[in-house]
Amino acid sequence: MASFRTFSVNIRTPLARPSFIHRSPPSIQFVPKSDGPEPLACWPRQNGVQISANQKKFECGGKSSTAEMATEKGKGKVQVFDSEEALAVALAKYTADLSDKFSKERGAFTVVLSGGSLIKSLRKLVEPPYIDLVDWSKWHVFWADERVVPKDHEDSNYKLAYDGFLSKVSIPTGNVYSINDALSAEGAADDYETCVKHLVKINTIDSSHITGFPKFDLMLLGMGPDGHIASLFPGHPLLHESKQWVTFIKDSPKPPPERITLTFPTINSSANIALVVAGAGKAHAVSVALGEGENSDKLPVQMVSPEGELTWFLDKGAASKL
Repeated sequence: MASFRTFSVNIRTPLARPSFIHRSPPSIQFVPKSDGPEPLACWPRQNGVQISANQKKFECGGKSSTAEMATEKGKGKVQVFDSEEALAVALAKYTADLSDKFSKERGAFTVVLSGGSLIKSLRKLVEPPYIDLVDWSKWHVFWADERVVPKDHEDSNYKLAYDGFLSKVSIPTGNVYSINDALSAEGAADDYETCVKHLVKINTIDSSHITGFPKFDLMLLGMGPDGHIASLFPGHPLLHESKQWVTFIKDSPKPPPERITLTFPTINSSANIALVVAGAGKAHAVSVALGEGENSDKLPVQMVSPEGELTWFLDKGAASKL
């Protein structure tokens, strides 16, 4: 396995951090439309929902529909694709475009990966034309969460990313920031936060002028059927962590139990977040977050409300209850 980087520095001066603010989920509705071959795109509107998109379409439940959506913050875009394959193609273009933008503007592109099916959905990025167009030397790769296991363990998000993505592109190994798996969960979280603080200090990672938290250029997040993101699970006290940039969990309801995870203030300070969701098994959580679905408790995915832009990538199965 290729080499990786674990980072430990002694920097302990925290930035000012505001309390986390819970936000209401967006609302969405659909109106039939008969023309246009492209996937659904929902564009932001300041007040309410405008049902008049004229260029995007998807086939779902036997009818063609189009819609626009506005979040409470006036931001949000939803795309629904006929297949997971089409989703993967669009995700590759989206990521490559942002890579080009930030590489030119900042001289670096900070990307946060998650586990699960997200890495599979990135497969088109390591195929022509994108693999040859992206300046991989500018990439700096982080994880939204990681299991506290050795890097060659089957449960490791690093291994998942290495096998399906990192081993296929020429990102400098020193730009891949994995956790120190020799430490305890608490120690690994503390070490990872220290690493991120150092990289903010030297301007590799941008800093949010609004929150003081790190401002990653792109956060690529998947979602579990229960609506969890990263290792932030429904009903868990870590949903309300407002001070730490990175924290740890020892009682994950999904094995393995010990993990580290970025917190919501860190996630929501991102410049761009892509929520990538495929499969009918996740349709209920999507409907709760974007439609009129109901759940007894607020789902973690409903708490994603970035400082920058939020884009949903859904296939027909995931959107089947909208």
